[in-house]
Amino acid sequence: MAGTIRALMLEQGADKKVTSAIQEVAEDRLPAGEVTVKVDYSTVNYKDGMIVTTGGRLVRVWPHVGGIDLAGTVEKSDSPNFKPGDKVLVNGYRLGELFWGGYATKARLKAEHLVRVPKGISTRQAMAIGTAGYTSMLCVLALEKHGIRPADGEILVTGAAGGVGSVAIAILKKLGYQAVAATGRPEEADYLKGLGAASIIERKELTEAGEAPLLSERYAGVVDTVSGVMLAKALAQVKYRGAAAVCGLAAGVTFPGNIMPFILRGISMYGIDSVMLPMQPRQEAWDRLATDLPFDKLDAMTVEAGLGDVPQLAVDILKGKVRGRVVVDVNR
Repeated sequence: MAGTIRALMLEQGADKKVTSAIQEVAEDRLPAGEVTVKVDYSTVNYKDGMIVTTGGRLVRVWPHVGGIDLAGTVEKSDSPNFKPGDKVLVNGYRLGELFWGGYATKARLKAEHLVRVPKGISTRQAMAIGTAGYTSMLCVLALEKHGIRPADGEILVTGAAGGVGSVAIAILKKLGYQAVAATGRPEEADYLKGLGAASIIERKELTEAGEAPLLSERYAGVVDTVSGVMLAKALAQVKYRGAAAVCGLAAGVTFPGNIMPFILRGISMYGIDSVMLPMQPRQEAWDRLATDLPFDKLDAMTVEAGLGDVPQLAVDILKGKVRGRVVVDVNR
């Protein structure tokens, strides 16, 4: 007879409003998959905020279990690639969107979606990193592969006090880059400098910089989590043959840019997809996190919460009130 699991269940009513409650759910309701994982931790990303509060137009079937990240221990496996006791994580692949996600004490998953937790990283640290930190690493890798080196100049990080921005700053510092942290929360200056930011600029410097198609060259590269006007102003300040890695849309899906930085300065813009990225570059990013992310900085940016805290955290992250990273212990 099937047992039960504890999960934060999301329901959508006839009025399309989404409600959430912790429930005991029959384990046989878990979706099909070759591997059953006892979940240790999940986390809270911007997309989680969208899903938990409104569904974010991402959820197709209700009731639903959100959580686009999870890490834990394999309990059962019908796959030759994994065995009970293996430490694994999942992020992306529509987890928590099309499939039940990490806000539960167990998950049943497709083996092809599992990443082995790199040696030296605990499941808690894996979720302190989560999709946000993994996306940060993808951005840094894109700038590296473009050929940008620390000697080439400053790297601008927008939305710096958020999860992606915080981890990006810590990685860039470890690798020898000078990160310029752009934030709408100037009160977080000490926090950002503690992570390794070389300097801080207020968001208004990237939203009130005028309408010129090109501005003075300053940045060798950009890690953009925001889009909107900030991205346009950032691109106008990228140095000749520099690059921007773009991964977020906190300010919306459009930006009022122009072609001039691309054709007069030869800059490049890399779109960073963390969801459906193939396994080889995905594992590469996680392996690099194990060596290039200073874990003392990760600890400094991380707070822990329980499953019952997720609904309020979802609201807060959409309002830009969550600093750094949140680890969700789904067993409390």
